[in-house]
Amino acid sequence: MAGGSLLALLDDITTVLDDVAVLSKVAAKKSAGVLGDDLAVNAEQVAGVQAARELPVIWAVAKGSAINKAILVPAALLISYFVPMLITPLMVLGGLFLCYEGCEKLSHGLLHDRATEEAEHAVLSAAAADPSVDLVQFERDKIRGAIRTDFILSAEIIVITLGTVATAPLGTRIGVLVTMAVLMTIGVYGFVAVIVKLDDAGAHLVNKHGAGAGHRIARALGRGLLLTAPRLLASLGVVGMIAMFLVGGGILTHSLPFLPQLAGALALLLDAAVGVTAGAVVLAAVLAFKRLRQRFDQRGR
Repeated sequence: MAGGSLLALLDDITTVLDDVAVLSKVAAKKSAGVLGDDLAVNAEQVAGVQAARELPVIWAVAKGSAINKAILVPAALLISYFVPMLITPLMVLGGLFLCYEGCEKLSHGLLHDRATEEAEHAVLSAAAADPSVDLVQFERDKIRGAIRTDFILSAEIIVITLGTVATAPLGTRIGVLVTMAVLMTIGVYGFVAVIVKLDDAGAHLVNKHGAGAGHRIARALGRGLLLTAPRLLASLGVVGMIAMFLVGGGILTHSLPFLPQLAGALALLLDAAVGVTAGAVVLAAVLAFKRLRQRFDQRGR
């Protein structure tokens, strides 16, 4: 009897773990756009930090990210348990935010002056090299800004994950949310650490002296890394932006009953069209609100 109960318990645990693994894969696919954006944004946040301080700064942001998840996961579980009717509205809001961010990035890339962007980067680099600048405060500002950004992106991922497991048993929900929180923290910040150190590794290999074949290969590999690092960061931003439209649009098409449900390539085209349209509408509304607020502020003065 006891042996049968133990086997039944083990079978239940195995079933839950299988469900957690399957649903975690689904949630990871749905949140791929946010994860790509999270990687690109956090890699950019380290810009201007001295090379020797890049990893400590990333570690500090990663710890802040873990605290963000420790707040967001219990909040998501409480919502799913006590007020599950909020899951769909939160999913729609998350989808709209993804579409808005995608449109904002697209407009920034099309309208932003490259000379201005290079000037901003030069200011950051000069600040890091200036001995009169308080580097400790500079790093703290960077870390705080990165943690605030991480909170928003993590909230998006948690909401998407919550929508994936909304009808699953409580144990499975807990397992999937915790798994996603741990994996995305380790994965994102581990990969960010690799990205920001690619150029350092490339510079180290390029400076290898010697006439042997091994040294020539090392220098060629170093030059390749120096060329790859900025392009990898740029490609992450582009892929993340496209995925934002697809994921955000997909959330809207599946959450809003008045939108048609298609399959295959047509579904992707619909998701992209809905994502771009929704993002453009939200971006226009945000810009209009900012202009109105500026006018009220000017009148108040």
